[in-house]
Amino acid sequence: MSVDIECVVDARTEVAESPVWSVGEQVLYWADIYGGGQGGRLSRYDPASGASTRWQFAEPLGSFGLRAAGGMVLALKSGFHRFDPATSALERIAQPEPERPHNRLNDGRCDRAGRFWCGSMRDPADPARPTGTLHRLDPSGSSTPMLDGLFVANGLAFSPDDRTLYVSDSAPAVRTIWAFDFDIGAGAIANRRIFVDTHGMDGRPDGAAVDVDGCYWMAANDGWALARFTPRGKADRTIRLPVAKPAMLAFGGRDLRTIYVTSIRPRNRDLSDQPQAGGVFVVEGAGIQGLPEPKFRG
Repeated sequence: MSVDIECVVDARTEVAESPVWSVGEQVLYWADIYGGGQGGRLSRYDPASGASTRWQFAEPLGSFGLRAAGGMVLALKSGFHRFDPATSALERIAQPEPERPHNRLNDGRCDRAGRFWCGSMRDPADPARPTGTLHRLDPSGSSTPMLDGLFVANGLAFSPDDRTLYVSDSAPAVRTIWAFDFDIGAGAIANRRIFVDTHGMDGRPDGAAVDVDGCYWMAANDGWALARFTPRGKADRTIRLPVAKPAMLAFGGRDLRTIYVTSIRPRNRDLSDQPQAGGVFVVEGAGIQGLPEPKFRG
């Protein structure tokens, strides 16, 4: 099946991440982790008008989730915060790793019970120091470490039946996606197992999403593609992209059949073959429907 791919935000930013589609607003939010070296940025893209709005922060922004009460929960370097885009008010909720100043929060998303899950990483990454941890932020504001020993925590996603949690490690030496049994009532994970080992494949696992059929979509960093895996971990579809380093994807549009992809603009590299690297792309015609993004209830 042929698809149409277009760069809709030619941001050319260092690391464009965490696309989240707001069903109620019919707009896309996404994160610029480093904000041009001035701290993180949150951006909103309105496909109806083509307009973009940005909010600047004083520290890197790894990911975020929508809040049921309005606004967002942000995973900034210093911890989890509530943010109101209307007033720019920022309120800290929790600081999960005060003892690890070299770490920052990275990939995250909400589960359907209203919790926000987020992994951390050392920045810059160190192949000898797996200091990353997967944290669970409850609506009460308490933060709980759930999994440690990660280099670059990434690829968080939940199966449609809420029985499986996925998480990956993007480090070149690891490049593995794991599946866990997920108890949504208790917010517990168990039975860690390899879902996909990407050694030998094109691209390392970066951000992810799950579609209505329960298939896991991986942004294949350094692979110029999105890769889909069935619930049994079998690769069954690839969508080639015009950038080498896709960072994450999200399903959007009125019927959640449009795929938005954020990307990375690598440093010290000839980009003549990918001039719009670091932008936000839209993929139409894939014939796949996504799921609405859950919201944080805190």
